Amino acid sequence: MTLDHISLHVGDLARSRAFYTAALAPLGISILMEGGSWFGFGKPGKPQFWLGPGDAPSGPMHVAFVAANRAQVRAFYDAALAAGGKGNGEPGLRPHYHANYYGAFVLDPDGNNAEAVCHLAED
Repeated sequence: MTLDHISLHVGDLARSRAFYTAALAPLGISILMEGGSWFGFGKPGKPQFWLGPGDAPSGPMHVAFVAANRAQVRAFYDAALAAGGKGNGEPGLRPHYHANYYGAFVLDPDGNNAEAVCHLAED
């Protein structure tokens, strides 16, 4: 399955925009489009992750971003913490998923679980 895009409603748009701008920069993901009160993040060509104002879902969401290598996973984690995120799983292997699953988890300002993951062997 391939997703075209995902939208996340956040309580404080400015705070979440600043958080994701900093956290996603090491992955080469930036704001590509702004429309009204929505911001579309992605890699050059197409925004795929949108933030907008609104009520949060009844529970936290989990979104995982692809990292090209393990160094990007670590850089994401460090940038997300520096931007005010709360650690929810330090960078490391998660062999219960598969042998090369290397991920890091951070709670965003609304309590959503943001992850960067690399599925490749050590780089």
